[in-house]
Amino acid sequence: MRRPLKKPRTWKPDLKYKSETLTRFINAVMLDGKKDTARKVVYDALEKLKTEESTDPIEVFETAIRNVSPLMEIRSRRVGGANYQVPREVPQQRRLALAFRWIINGARNKKGKPMAEKLADELLLAAKNEGDAVKKKEDMHRMAESNKAFAHFAW
Repeated sequence: MRRPLKKPRTWKPDLKYKSETLTRFINAVMLDGKKDTARKVVYDALEKLKTEESTDPIEVFETAIRNVSPLMEIRSRRVGGANYQVPREVPQQRRLALAFRWIINGARNKKGKPMAEKLADELLLAAKNEGDAVKKKEDMHRMAESNKAFAHFAW
């Protein structure tokens, strides 16, 4: 018997830009439950984008997330004593989670600047299809492409 489907989680839009995706991003940036700090970092990064690029920061943010979101990933599958890397399509929720994680890790790995500046730089690079997060996505797509021969093992 199948287990019942979970009801989808709903997110309250963030206070300033009224975006549910931005709320989720703020939650991903948050460390040790310090949501106000995370909110300040993200809003400062978006303000920096607004002043430097003179464009809509939410538009840059959405473009960055879209550019970093992977379409394919590889999952290990054990068949007859051998492990195969099977390429699979990535569900939308996981796509967002991976994009958030890669952008935040790309910003955290940089040194010498405040987090808001590093995050703004990483978002700007991702919006231009450059940077660590986009490289991570391309690596994942390359791996999925090279293991296309094992796609028939998908479950």
